[in-house]
Amino acid sequence: MPPKLNPQQQAAVKIIDRPLLVLAGAGSGKTRVITEKIAYLVQQGTPARHIAAVTFTNKAAREMKSRVSRLLDDKQSRGLRVSTFHSLGLDILRAEHKALDYKASITLFDEQDRLTLLRNLISQGVKDCDIDQVDQYNSQIGQWKNAFVTPPQAISRADALTLAPALLYDAYSRSLKAYNAVDFDDLILLPVLLFQQHAEVLEKWQNKIRYLLVDEYQDTNITQYQLVKLLAGNLGRFTVVGDDDQSIYAWRGAQPENLSQLQKDYGRLQVIKLEQNYRSSGRILKVANQLIANNPHTFEKKLWSELGYGDPLRVLSHKSDQAEAKQIAAEIVHHRFKHGGRYSDYAILYRGNHQSRLFEKELRENNVPYFISGSTSFFAYAEIKDVLAYLRLLVNPGDDAAFLRIINTPRREIGPTTLEKLGAYANERHISMFDACSEFGLQQRLSEKSVQRLTKFCGWINETALKIEREETFKVVHQMLEQINYQQWLQENSKTPAAAERRMKNVLELIEWLQRIAGSEEEGQKSLTEVIAKVMLLDILDRNQEEEAGDQVSLMTLHAAKGLEFPHVFLIGMEENLLPHQNSIETGNIEEERRLAYVGITRAQKTLTFSYCTHRKRYGEISESEPSRFLAELPEEDLEWANRKQLAPEEIKQRGKASLAQLKSMLA
Repeated sequence: MPPKLNPQQQAAVKIIDRPLLVLAGAGSGKTRVITEKIAYLVQQGTPARHIAAVTFTNKAAREMKSRVSRLLDDKQSRGLRVSTFHSLGLDILRAEHKALDYKASITLFDEQDRLTLLRNLISQGVKDCDIDQVDQYNSQIGQWKNAFVTPPQAISRADALTLAPALLYDAYSRSLKAYNAVDFDDLILLPVLLFQQHAEVLEKWQNKIRYLLVDEYQDTNITQYQLVKLLAGNLGRFTVVGDDDQSIYAWRGAQPENLSQLQKDYGRLQVIKLEQNYRSSGRILKVANQLIANNPHTFEKKLWSELGYGDPLRVLSHKSDQAEAKQIAAEIVHHRFKHGGRYSDYAILYRGNHQSRLFEKELRENNVPYFISGSTSFFAYAEIKDVLAYLRLLVNPGDDAAFLRIINTPRREIGPTTLEKLGAYANERHISMFDACSEFGLQQRLSEKSVQRLTKFCGWINETALKIEREETFKVVHQMLEQINYQQWLQENSKTPAAAERRMKNVLELIEWLQRIAGSEEEGQKSLTEVIAKVMLLDILDRNQEEEAGDQVSLMTLHAAKGLEFPHVFLIGMEENLLPHQNSIETGNIEEERRLAYVGITRAQKTLTFSYCTHRKRYGEISESEPSRFLAELPEEDLEWANRKQLAPEEIKQRGKASLAQLKSMLA
């Protein structure tokens, strides 16, 4: 990155008196523009506490914060808000919970909690809903929320097909409210509804946030755009930075059209293009430009670079997916032997997670360390969440999310209607659901049997919590799992006995690990409360572990690779039905697939290798594959079809040496 901003970057930083759209091509220094602009705004007299910058990932927010801290001292940056869209939404909800008729301790439901609640509602009898379709209903509800459609609107617009999910959406929203809970999509939807219904609350937040900067603007959905518009007000005190060519989240509701919508909504909008790329060689950019030119554009732009023209891009063809994995592992070993460098200089990118398996096997066999980005976090497993929820409730009975997660895990015959009434009662009384169970007034709302079951459960939790204080903590935890027959519950709810066993192993590993965190008698043991607080924080950090890959080859999907860069990139599975993906071919969504390929190409700094197979194993069957249409859209003169010609004798000798050296290092 050059020490000085280029003229376009400079202009983007200094325009603060009108709405601004910065079209930032891949690798054109957009984060730098945002951070320099924050510093410039402060120097021009806008206090940092009145500036907010929002992005989509915690990682991007952290990167932005650390860059701002190099430009401003602590005093200048005090009160600056740099966060994800969802964190900003959560802050607004927590601050304004009264206006929305929520209690202060709002609980956030994750995907797992959301599916559990939907299943409960269906089995409770939301009519015409099929429990086997719960995933489709869940995604439909998410789409409605992201498209800014409320339950009453969904019901009024419903046809025969969408009426059942719309009624489920309504029941789901009511239940969430009764539990004093929100889900991930609500973190944007509810602030927008709040601002639309309460002008005075909106005015308060417009005074708080006097300048708004939005990163990755092409990934915003309709609801996020509404939030930006409301906060920025009629004057449009904002800078949005985005690239329509890198919009790859349509399946999550992202609308690249939001870029052109700005021109319609803000007559004074200025547009600046950042086209100088600081990442890739000229040839890589030429290939990327030619590919993406096949998509229609509202705004034309062409990336260029001063980093030299660079090597031709190689295209490898293979007889099978096994051969593909074998050759690419060998290529990495050979290239690193010949040029030195680190394993972390290499990335293997693919369209779908299932493509990583053969590569993992080959890299392991070649003793090459690798890191899979976006693989399932230990904390995401249902059994880990269950046990942590029990422990969370033991240390804090007011934790409604934990209460709801485990009240029926294993089953205690406490149905969703009971829980909805309990939630509504707790809400009216402004107390937790746990505390509500022991209130006399609850008996007027629930049957005697339901009250007995709830009281029994709460009594048992209190008893166990007391035991933990008096006896050896983890001995009591093991006893607790035996008392609830958790192992049997796993056996009944796993697809195979082996899966149940693996899940129980995870639970035991968790308890052992908590025990290590708690420390020994000699060091002075931490209480269970301290241990759980530490673990919940680790969970949040664990989800952002990506950048701690160390010196390892990165394996990741094209979606996960966005925003990253590597000296040497292998883009594998360049075949019809893989990239472009079969679903996208069938639904006519080739443009988004082309953008995905463009994102993959523009990750590469020095070398880029495409690879495809003529035959690939799918669902146990071997079928023929066609090279991707995208390969045919690339400039022929910049490609080298490596497998079409024989390797030179010198090259073969070099490869032999590399393999021998690798063998020696393995033996050593």
